This record gives sequence, structure tokens and C-alpha cells, in this order.
Amino acid sequence: MLSEKDLSASLQAFVDGSNYRAQDVLGVHREKRAEGEGFAFRVWAPHAQQVWLVGDFNQWDEHSLPMQKDQYGVWSIFTDQAQAGQLYKFNIKQSTGREIMKIDPFAVCFEQRPGVAARIIDFPNRKWKDGLWRGRQKREHHFNRPLNIYEVHAGSWRFHEDGTPYDFSDLTRELISYLKKMHYSHVEFMPLMEHPLPASWGYQIIGFYALCSSYGTPEQFQEFVESCHQANIGVIVDWVPGHFNINDDALAYYDGTATFEYEDADRAKNIGWGGHFDLGKPQVQSFLISSALFWLNAYHVDGIRADAISSIIYLDYDFGPWKPNKYGDTRNLEGYDFLHKATKAIKLEHPESLWIAEESSAGVQISGRIEDGALGFDYKWNMGWMNDTLDFYSEDPIYRSFDFHKLTFSFMYRLAENFILPLSHDEVVHGKRSLMNKMWGDRYKQFAQLRNLYVWQMTHPGKKLLFMGGEFGQYLEWKYDAPLEWVDLKDPLNQSMQHFTAVLNGLYHDNPSLWELDTKDSGLEIIDADNKDQTVLSYIRHGKRKRDFLIVILNYTPVERRGFKIGVPYAGTYHEILNTEMKEFGGTWTRNNPACHTKSDSFKEYEYTIETTVPALGALILKPGKDVKIARRKSRPRKQVKPTNKQQHQTGSK
Repeated sequence: MLSEKDLSASLQAFVDGSNYRAQDVLGVHREKRAEGEGFAFRVWAPHAQQVWLVGDFNQWDEHSLPMQKDQYGVWSIFTDQAQAGQLYKFNIKQSTGREIMKIDPFAVCFEQRPGVAARIIDFPNRKWKDGLWRGRQKREHHFNRPLNIYEVHAGSWRFHEDGTPYDFSDLTRELISYLKKMHYSHVEFMPLMEHPLPASWGYQIIGFYALCSSYGTPEQFQEFVESCHQANIGVIVDWVPGHFNINDDALAYYDGTATFEYEDADRAKNIGWGGHFDLGKPQVQSFLISSALFWLNAYHVDGIRADAISSIIYLDYDFGPWKPNKYGDTRNLEGYDFLHKATKAIKLEHPESLWIAEESSAGVQISGRIEDGALGFDYKWNMGWMNDTLDFYSEDPIYRSFDFHKLTFSFMYRLAENFILPLSHDEVVHGKRSLMNKMWGDRYKQFAQLRNLYVWQMTHPGKKLLFMGGEFGQYLEWKYDAPLEWVDLKDPLNQSMQHFTAVLNGLYHDNPSLWELDTKDSGLEIIDADNKDQTVLSYIRHGKRKRDFLIVILNYTPVERRGFKIGVPYAGTYHEILNTEMKEFGGTWTRNNPACHTKSDSFKEYEYTIETTVPALGALILKPGKDVKIARRKSRPRKQVKPTNKQQHQTGSK
């Protein structure tokens, strides 16, 4: 129990916007006092006329337990009537005189849908057994490690035979072993916070501190995270600081005034997504930053992906009327300040954590140091790469030679941000079709191009993310209320696709050239990005060691390219380590290409060349043999352009 002095200091910090442990005083807490043991309840509702505590313990009597207001706008009550496991709400007489039952914004547990009452629990004080993992994360920077993320919607990954979705106990037993089998380094969950409408996928939240009760208990999620760490898998959670659920019994106009949202009615609305947080309000800053740190501390998650950053940093992002800021432009100044503040707080306490932005514009530097003018995120989703790539792969190959720039343009701005290349949930819903169904041609050609697509993603500079189901080529769009189409794996082509993804993921993990220099100019060397007629792209990925490099060749037409010649940097033998058209992956080839021996022949600015056969709609990855002597090169293609951030080609989805 806090002393009166410490409690007052903590509440003052909350009001000032500097309390990043706000859940330690607000919400419900077991306390021992002179009059006995019970629970203290506190809620911030500064303009309410009166607040009462109601719940199972007083038979939901609306007025029997009045709360007292302090100078900080916080109402409180201590009672020995309440017991762990019981449900409660606050009955608020709002500034208008209207009485309404409201949720506890700081609750760490809620009842299961369709109810929205908070549940009293003693939050588990786990004795964690993931010290080795967490120590390694602090010693080894994530920029220099492989980062290959499997994106998951916890409520629809898999169902039981009786039609009920898995909870985190089930996911601990089955998802972790699947992640290991598929060689993913991290799992990222769409929002796990409490939300009443499953169709919102978790993006319309009521409980920013509470694990969604449909997914399990706090203990179950803690066990899941610990088990992931023991299996050398990181855990990332989506976090939604831009908007919230506007149900009348939740955060919206909590005390009858714009409590959490902007006072300006236009700014308070996030059309399509609910209400906008007033990010300039100190109490809201305390509320949100505390929630982010809560997930990092209470659940040991390894990173946070902040959703819809564009809606936070631009005044004109949403539909409807908007007003320029005091400088006459579109920047949301409060949003900028809030993100700077959140970044500093998170990185001060957890410098090793992954801090990721979903942001779809190109006018602001998102990743990088605040001191250098950036927002401070570690990574930004590369929406431009994603949109251009999927547009290109959905085209009939007869037109691809005219749109080759849709692929190669990404090389131009690849260093403008620290990028994650996402093939995310947003791209497989609302009639956009699954990744498999986006591919051109018949079923065989679709699988061939899906394998090609994944090689393009895995060998392009940037970290990786793939939404669940894509790894085995699910044909149907994702449905939030149904499990993945695991029945597809009865088809040999889907089995082969799943096997290919696992092999490719393992190849990515085992080859530092694919991740060591993602953010360095030296990490990529273009061999030939001008072969529009044949529509074949070739490049080299380099690691820190000169011998660590891989050659990538991608064929975007249904024409096999025999005797295909490219330049290489050194003389010697080059071996094929991946061919997407091998029979084991669903192709028709039974043998790999033979080793390639260099010839002293010029190709662009190269002195040596090799020849090989590139499969129709296929991709090859070659590795130098031991006889390749790494010598000083007389010349090296350096047609690399390092653009400003404004030169990026970025478009967004959500």
C-alpha cells in the first residue's frame, strides 16, 4: 500500500503526464489498512458530479458505494466487500447530470464477451525463467540479427474440433512448435487488448491494460511469452495509441466531457475507427505510455508495433473537416510530441525493445534518432514496397516488362528508413484476395510465383513479416471468425509450399548476408536491374565478411532462360543453394543446376560471368564456393541512389 505522500505524488505525476506506472495507483488494488484488508478503487473522471462503485459485491446497487473525489480529479473508495474474481463497473453521474455505467479504463482483466465489466484479480507476480533470452537481447542489437516475423490473429489461428478458438494455453502447446518448425524468429499478434467486437480484429479497444479474456488469462499469456523465449522466439504486440472504441459504456466522453478525446468534435472523431485520443492532454499521455510499458514489463514482450501512426501525425489523415495547426500546415503537433515522449520513455527503460511503426506516408522521417529529426522508431513498415510488389505480381507477365520499375524503384529508397517488408493481414481481406489468389495464372503458376515472391521478400534489404496462412498458400481470404484453412495441407502443393517457406526461412536465418547490412549501402549490389525484355532481375546481398554474399536471380516470365549470363564479382565456382522450381517445393525440377564456373568475360562493369538456367517464373540463389578468391576488385557497380525521405514511394492501407 502506498503512503498518502507517495499516492499524492503519483497522482500529481499522472496529471502532469509523467507517471508511466499509472496502473499502479488507478484501477483496483488489494490493500491492507488499519480497518482490515480489502480493495481500493480509483478512477479519473475530473468533471463527474458523482461516481459510485457497483458490482457483484453489492448486487449492482447503483448508489450504495459512493466514491470520494480528490484534487487530481480522481475518485476513490476502499471496501472490504469486494472479492477477487468478482465483476465491477463505475456508475458515473456525468457533468450533464446523466448517470451511466462505465468500464474501468485501467482494468487488467474483463469478463468474457458480450459483457464488458472489469474483473477483480490479483495480477500474477510471475517468477520469470527467461533471463538468458532477455540478457541476449540486451547484448545483441536487433539491427544486426535476423528478424523474420509471423503475424498472427490470436482468435483465428486454429480452432478446436468443437468450433471454439484456441486460447493461449493451446497456443503455447502448438503455435510455438510451429514457429520453430517454420524457422520464424518472432511472432507478432494483432491487438491482444480487450475489445468487445471480434470483427474489429482488436483495433477498437476498451481495455488498454487487459488481455482479451477470449484469448485466455494473464497467467496463460505470461507462460506463452516465457515459453517463446525459452524456444528463442521473440514476441511483439500491436498497440493502438491513435484511436479507441466509442461504445457508450467505454472511454467515450467518460465523465460527460471530452475526457480522453479532443474537445474539438471534429478532431475527437476517427471516422471508421472510433475516437481520437487527445495526445496533448497530460493525463492521456500517462494513460497510454503506461499501457505500452505495462505490456513490456508485466508480460516481457519484446516489442511493440504502434498502429496507424499516420492518423497521429497528420491532421488531414482522416475523412471529414480539419483545421491547420498554428503554423498553417497539416502536422498534428500534439501527436509528434506524444510520440517523442513515448519513444524516450520506452527506450530509456527498454533500449533493447523493438519499436515499430505502421505508417503509410513519406513526408516524415519515422525511424532513427529523435535528435536527428526522426520520430524515434526502430523500424517502419515499407508500405510502398508492399503495394508495388503485389501490384507487379498480380499482373499478366506480358505486361511486366513495362512495369519493371515497380520492383526496382524500391532499391532507390531502401535506405531512407529502417524498413520491415510486410505481407500483412491488411492485404488478404476485404476483397483484396489472399496472396496465393493474387498471383497470375493457373494453380501451378500461382504457387510458382508465390515462391518467387517470398524469395524477393527474403532477399530484399529489410526485415520480414508474413501473415499467417501465407506460409502454405491459403487460397481463401482470411476470416477473423474462422480458423486458417489447415485442410489445404491435404493438398501436396500446399504441403510443398509450407515446406518451401520453412526452407527459405532457415536459409534467411543461416546467412548473415541477408540481414547483417540491411541498413547499409554496402548490403546490396545490383547486377542487372535493366533486363526489362526478359524481365529477369539479379543482385547480390553482402554480409560484413567479404566472403558472405549471395547472388539472387528472379525470373518474372513463364519462359525458362537457358544459358542465362550475369556478371559476378570474383572468379571461381558458384553453387546453387535454392531453386524454387525443385520438385520438393512443388515444381518440376528433379536436379539442381550444376555448379557455375566463371569465365573471363565482361558484363556491365564485371570482369567475370557465369551462365545458368533460370526456371520459368522461378528464382535462384547462388553461393560462392571455397575456391572463389576474394581479391581486390578493379571496379564495382555502384548505381545506388540514396534518396531523401521525400523521394520515397509510399502508400498506405489502414
